[in-house]
Amino acid sequence: MVFTEDTIGEFFEKEVEKHPDREFMVYPDRDLRFTYLEFNQRVDMLAKGLLSIGLKKGDHMGIWAKNVPDWLTFMFATAKIGVVLVTVNTAYKSHELAYVMKQSDMKALAIIGGFRDVDYVETVYSLVEELKTHSRGNLKCKEFPHLESVIYIGPEKHRGMYNTPELLLLGKHTSDEILVQAKKSLSHKDVINMQYTSGTTGFPKGVMLTHRNILNNGYYIGERQKFTGSDRLCLPVPLFHCFGIVLGVLAILTHGGTLIMVELFDPLLVLAAIQKEKCTAVYGVPTMFIAEFTHPMFSMFDLSSLRTGIMAGSTCPIEAMKRVMEDMNMKEVTIAYGLTEASPVFTQTSVDDPIEKKVNTVGTKMPHIEVKIVDPETGQTQGAGEAGEICCRGYNVMEGYYNMPDMTRETIDPEGWLHSGDLAIMDEDGYYSIVGRIKDMIIRGGENIYPREIEEFLHTMQGVKDVQVVGIPDDKYGELVGAFIIKEENSDLKEEDVRDYAISKIARYKVPKHVFFVEEFPLTASGKVQKFKLKELSLELLKQKKAEEEDLA
Repeated sequence: MVFTEDTIGEFFEKEVEKHPDREFMVYPDRDLRFTYLEFNQRVDMLAKGLLSIGLKKGDHMGIWAKNVPDWLTFMFATAKIGVVLVTVNTAYKSHELAYVMKQSDMKALAIIGGFRDVDYVETVYSLVEELKTHSRGNLKCKEFPHLESVIYIGPEKHRGMYNTPELLLLGKHTSDEILVQAKKSLSHKDVINMQYTSGTTGFPKGVMLTHRNILNNGYYIGERQKFTGSDRLCLPVPLFHCFGIVLGVLAILTHGGTLIMVELFDPLLVLAAIQKEKCTAVYGVPTMFIAEFTHPMFSMFDLSSLRTGIMAGSTCPIEAMKRVMEDMNMKEVTIAYGLTEASPVFTQTSVDDPIEKKVNTVGTKMPHIEVKIVDPETGQTQGAGEAGEICCRGYNVMEGYYNMPDMTRETIDPEGWLHSGDLAIMDEDGYYSIVGRIKDMIIRGGENIYPREIEEFLHTMQGVKDVQVVGIPDDKYGELVGAFIIKEENSDLKEEDVRDYAISKIARYKVPKHVFFVEEFPLTASGKVQKFKLKELSLELLKQKKAEEEDLA
């Protein structure tokens, strides 16, 4: 049983009919406001524009952008015509973008000008050289054979690219009947969203999610916060994550509420948005909330409108939770746990849970799905208080990894259970706590980082003979990336060489914060690297380094 069997487009249009003049999306820093009706009209125009340049049901379209206003226009426009939106992490650089473009069979890519130290336009030109010589819509690219169009999100013109005003104009001159026919061809079981998550193999995997997966998960996430049409959610988390799209956008849409958008997280902008728009909820990872309530101007803002929200991504210290509940007035804050493959949430606390449950657990299972804990070795179901791998089964489980059937079978067993790779315990009251990871995943400030991906990358560097990557505990981010490297003979590699090489080619949050050069790795009798010993060694080495620096001072 699920809440709805509508597609995202059908559901949105029903909400438009119910309350056309209610605000759907607001950017308070520029006073940009769209009602449900106004936003739907813009979505339809863009949807027709996308159809007119040759996109159709089942095609894959990437979006590489921070939370700009038209991000959501593209999300809903693609959903209405059955084009699969492939979300690209804003921190990616050329190496990672090229992989996703190729692996996803991307037919179109929408980009902004750039983000932080990465020029997106130049990055795309460097990867797709034919853009500068082929006319728009006639792109033939040797490296990316499926790619036909690149779209610039904004009014600026770039050689070989469409821009959004042009697509909206094309849509204006395209018959409504074409859009009507496209919508009729859709099913709620169609894949509509693809997000890339790395795995222990080091190769990012495209998680295929359907209308049914994410629309229903969004609804139940909103239910745990008791959302209604009067809720106004401040959303400063990135839209390329499920945290933004499902926990944020779809939880609000399914309850007829309003999104108060923040383009890029800044504690001051978040606090100002909450006060100005009288937000009732705000989301973030623990480091975001800490940045807000410790800001020197925090006391100047009126947060009395706040009631609830979601804290997710990593464990929240109890003192921080108390500050959020008391100083930020979020008495009904909730904690959510899940993974992209589960659309993503399969456990969450509710508004009336006591603080102990909000800090020490990730809540109870969501409605209409099954959750169990199994012994990773035997597959035997564990009882209360017994640790094991947490698994789920139900409407929320992904369709699979795009073009990776073997990896899909490794993750979803023949009985339909999705295996998380996380170790958990359930208490007598049915609340789950995450106690560790079977995989060696690093969580840095809410970002999932998979060591094998960074190890594969560092192996491409001259002078590196072997490398192992581990998570190093950190007070601010939860964990930091540490790399242990065995150098090639006669190599004079230094820590800064490794960091400089990585900074230019991979997302900054994946760049090793600490690099250690060793002669060998600790091994088991069977020859497997003991990563926990490397983690212990990293703490010893950092302590020694600190002591040496203090002596010099």
